[in-house]
Amino acid sequence: MSMEVTAWHQLYSMNNRPERRPVTRATLRRIGAFARPHRRKLTLFLLLSVLMAGLAVGSPLLAGRVVDAIFRSEPLGVVVTVALLIAALALAEAGLGLLSRWLSASIGEDLILDLRTAVFDHVQRMPVAFFTRTRTGALVSRLNNDVIGAQRAFTDTLSGVAGNVVTLVLTLIAMIGISWQITLLALLLLPVFVLPARRMGTRIARLRREAADHNAAMGTQMTERFSAPGATLVKLFGRPAHESAEFASRARRVRDIGVRSAMTQSVFVTALTLVSALALALVYGLGGFYALRDQLQPGALVSMAMLLTRLYAPLTALASARMDVMSAIVSFERVFEVLDLKPLIQDKPGAREVPQGPVSVEFDDVRFAYPSADKVSLASLEEVAALDTRGGVEVLHGVSFRAEPGQMVALVGSSGAGKSTIAQLLPRLYDTDSGAVRLGGVDVRDLSADSIRATLGMVTQDGHLFHETIRANLLLPRPEASEEEVWDALTRARLAELIRSLPDGLDTVVGERGYRLSGGERQRLTIARLLLARPQVVILDEATAALDSTSEAAVQAALGEALEGRTAVVIAHRLSTIRAADLILVIEDGRVVERGTHAELLAAEGRYEELYRTQFEDPTVSGAAVV
Repeated sequence: MSMEVTAWHQLYSMNNRPERRPVTRATLRRIGAFARPHRRKLTLFLLLSVLMAGLAVGSPLLAGRVVDAIFRSEPLGVVVTVALLIAALALAEAGLGLLSRWLSASIGEDLILDLRTAVFDHVQRMPVAFFTRTRTGALVSRLNNDVIGAQRAFTDTLSGVAGNVVTLVLTLIAMIGISWQITLLALLLLPVFVLPARRMGTRIARLRREAADHNAAMGTQMTERFSAPGATLVKLFGRPAHESAEFASRARRVRDIGVRSAMTQSVFVTALTLVSALALALVYGLGGFYALRDQLQPGALVSMAMLLTRLYAPLTALASARMDVMSAIVSFERVFEVLDLKPLIQDKPGAREVPQGPVSVEFDDVRFAYPSADKVSLASLEEVAALDTRGGVEVLHGVSFRAEPGQMVALVGSSGAGKSTIAQLLPRLYDTDSGAVRLGGVDVRDLSADSIRATLGMVTQDGHLFHETIRANLLLPRPEASEEEVWDALTRARLAELIRSLPDGLDTVVGERGYRLSGGERQRLTIARLLLARPQVVILDEATAALDSTSEAAVQAALGEALEGRTAVVIAHRLSTIRAADLILVIEDGRVVERGTHAELLAAEGRYEELYRTQFEDPTVSGAAVV
């Protein structure tokens, strides 16, 4: 490794210093657990690193032997033999280097696979409350930056420490054996090489952190403004000129920091390269003095000069090895931090299946409070200094009702009354604090998540779709569904004609959150997905609230297909849609304040009659009255 490359490596290490923190044995044991499946490859990798370090010291000694043979006018065979040995060492280093690189890549990619899979699988088991608080970018960073940082512990840091220790020991032994005076001179110049790196590295790290902050702000601005909803909001209410000026200001600051960082780095590397050149000059000068006095062979002088370049690299690398190790351990800790966050919603041992046959829905004196942030999230994932410990305020107070198989229960009431919370408890997106939610007479906490998913389907107001094809979105609940079943679901959702008219048909990409489709088309596509899933219980959470009259009529027709013969819990925005419900519950402040059929509730002249009259007598306020 050349002096210039060593300088850049030292600078990089200083720029990436982690915060000092104690390393626990538990963390090291967990790291060992991830490394254990790859221990054979790791052992071979370390042995190769040590062997390559030993070969690296042999070449300078053989080069010196060639020079001595020339000066002594030894037979040509000696020079040729030594030259062949140098070539053999070069070939061996090249071959071992390729094998070492393959092992490094294999171990690193296997470890990345293990860590990413573990984190992804764990995050999928987290409750909805986790995702409502976590910043997506921070979570994705754990799967990318921190996982790769952890992987470097084995592919770079571990092999680097082992190889550098061997290289350093062998180089010092060889140099001291040739001339202890020159070796001492080389060691005395080491502080001149290392100390500036520490000071300069701190300065550059500060500049890079500032640039990273600005880049993060620009990334957030772009992510929010370039999404379909964000772009629409800016066009409707934003100030494009102000947005552009704000972005340009941050971009200019990043540019200025980039120029300063580049110049600081160049000055630093140039200075250290100059120091190394001066050290080499001193070695030649002192070595030449000893050689002229016959106290040092010319070949030994050449070997010393070549060994000098192999002395500074491991010394400077080992000086920052602790920081490299700490960086890797911090990355592991950040990954473990996510893995240690226990999901609130988990299957019980021996969880049951939903009983066969028609399925009823029952809420039995259900009380519920949303969990506080410290139970479901991490401050680092929310990018806050401390988690909000508020929570535990009860939002449902003794809710009870029952929907027999095939019946429809409708929930109506003011915005924030608790209707959507009730709907989220049924598929076990949250768990009750007391009371019970039952499917087919069995508490959902005793059922397996797979069984609940197979039994229950839900259509929400936003009709969320992935940025994939129509086919992929439809097959999400039943990947094995046939083409005929897909088209049957689309026909029943009143969407088949539209899909056939598209150039790519089922292979049309719907765009982010399905924004290439209209609101009504998105809703009908989610209904088609529900029909394809064939659930026995259906939840409709204000599925038509955001639609115009024409779209609503098409969606209502599709919903008729979805509800036929199924147990249903419907949150209604427009009361006209739930007149035929078997039971209507009026929810206010987390309580059931009225219950009955449409006719019974109108005759009672209570809250339901007030909502109904307000909506039909004064449609302009219907959205505020019942949401």
